Amino acid sequence: MSAATRRLTTAQALVRFLAAQHTERDGVRHRLIAGTWGIFGHGNVAGLGQALVEYADVMPYHQGRNEQAMVHAAVGHARQLNRLSAQAVTTSIGPGATNLVTGAALATINRLPVLLLPGDYFASHAADPLLQQLEHPIEADVSANDTLRPVSRYFDRVTRPEALVASALQAMRVLTDPAETGAVTLALPQDVQAEAYDWPEEFFADRVWRVRRPAPDPVELTEAARAIRAAGRPLIVAGGGIHHSEAEEALVALVDATGIPVASTQAGKGALRHDHPADLGGVGHTGTAVSDDLARTADLVIGVGTRYSDFTTASGTLFQHPDVRFLNLNITAFDAHKLAARTLVCDARTGLTALTEALSGHRVDAAYEAEYRAGKARWDETVEAAYRADDDSAVPTQTQVLGALDAVVGDEDVVINAAGSLPGDLHKLWRARSPRQYHLEYGYSCMGYEIPAALGVQQAAPGTPVWALVGDGTYLMNPTEIVTAVQENLPVKLVLVQNHGYASIGGLSESVGAERFGTDYRHRAADGTFTGAPLPVDLAANAASLGMDVLRAKTVGELREALRAARSADRPTCVYVETDPAPQAAPPAAAWWDVPVAEVSAREAATGARAEYERAVADRRRHL
Repeated sequence: MSAATRRLTTAQALVRFLAAQHTERDGVRHRLIAGTWGIFGHGNVAGLGQALVEYADVMPYHQGRNEQAMVHAAVGHARQLNRLSAQAVTTSIGPGATNLVTGAALATINRLPVLLLPGDYFASHAADPLLQQLEHPIEADVSANDTLRPVSRYFDRVTRPEALVASALQAMRVLTDPAETGAVTLALPQDVQAEAYDWPEEFFADRVWRVRRPAPDPVELTEAARAIRAAGRPLIVAGGGIHHSEAEEALVALVDATGIPVASTQAGKGALRHDHPADLGGVGHTGTAVSDDLARTADLVIGVGTRYSDFTTASGTLFQHPDVRFLNLNITAFDAHKLAARTLVCDARTGLTALTEALSGHRVDAAYEAEYRAGKARWDETVEAAYRADDDSAVPTQTQVLGALDAVVGDEDVVINAAGSLPGDLHKLWRARSPRQYHLEYGYSCMGYEIPAALGVQQAAPGTPVWALVGDGTYLMNPTEIVTAVQENLPVKLVLVQNHGYASIGGLSESVGAERFGTDYRHRAADGTFTGAPLPVDLAANAASLGMDVLRAKTVGELREALRAARSADRPTCVYVETDPAPQAAPPAAAWWDVPVAEVSAREAATGARAEYERAVADRRRHL
């Protein structure tokens, strides 16, 4: 007797298959593909569009406004749920598909799962060239979707219905593998999407993908414990892998037992609560002074779930102890071997628990513990000074905006940011109260991430206050998903900070001799100079026109009231505030970042910046 089959189109089969996929870790099951974002065109409307209508009862659909933003929303969702659940994104061919590239790169760089389903040319070439087809004179099988290859962890073009079976299973394998995950792309020719096939019933059966917690190798574990016991000034660098593994409690147990201090990357912040005695805050170029001071003198750096970006290492200038060595606990050997480290390739929670047991009875020297606790106390005073606002009638600074928000949020709130000057201020100053509160996308530092990501987080955590913090530059990049928030009744909170220009890149431009060129939002005179008058642009009115409730705050006092009102709002709400850029600035960077400066120039600003650059780059080390 032949096996049972079901006759469906390729698109229908894919939707049914995705609805039956689940992950499981620690005995807890999650739906793998929780929903599908989509914008329809001729490349997917008759295929996946029809399938999503037919199976709306098993696959939730979310209507987006921008293809890149849909990927950001899916990434926010996956991060909030520790990579145990993801979302799919479908687009037409052509510009709809190529608009996915930025979001895909962001997902893969940050090791976060998202399934991309762009339409593609006719596999049969029956209509050739069709609208939006990229014609290659030598390689006829190339399409615009091939731009997604380098930014995807898995890519396939499904040119026959039956090819979907193997491809879909491989896609799920990569999405659920904590060492491999990122963007996964299944390019779907539009004729194949609509073609019928007799699918085996087993393809649609519930399938559970167990997310592994690999244990450390015993020899590596013994050597790691020996290295920690021998260190006089160990420092843990906590990365995002701690959150993905839900290893926060295991980190607390290790730190409480050993007294080893913890500095965090942007992705790892919140691994310890801000008020834990061993939490020193951010590390690297945007780190705290106490973290960076200890990093310079650490003789053993213990990286846990970090990929060591240049911001974390201060472009190779931060770890300056003459005998410094590295021990990296990471689920991927690729990241574990960075900086010529001793490796512990395993799950973060499993590895930290094993280390705690292997280090039984060991604790750092009391003088070292007293040193870093005193440094933490000094930095806490710095934070208080940056947040303090003594005059409620004054125009707030950016750090005072953060202070006002800090006073309003609860432990359960999620604060989202990605690019501009806010990430640096947040990394230095934000007092994270829970593992999920601090949500910074800094692997790709992508302007326009925050608003759509807030939608994905809100979908993953209904009832949780979710804040998207954006500057004017970021807002102008990608505000369109405000409409989606209104349509789906997602009560996200937007804090829109107006400082009339690209503040972050403007400051960087000035420091490298480019004299803030191209970073102002002001009127330009005929001779190319700026008049100083801000452009007559009302971003608050724009947010309101897209459907948000908008609260304008001109003073510190009004800002506090507006933030409290926004937190209790049951629909999308924007708090708009213009900031004073001059006084009460955030503490300066305590570590360097390498942005090469013109080696020769006729301009004094550039030659002076080059001299500073050469002094700083001399401290770079190759750790071998």
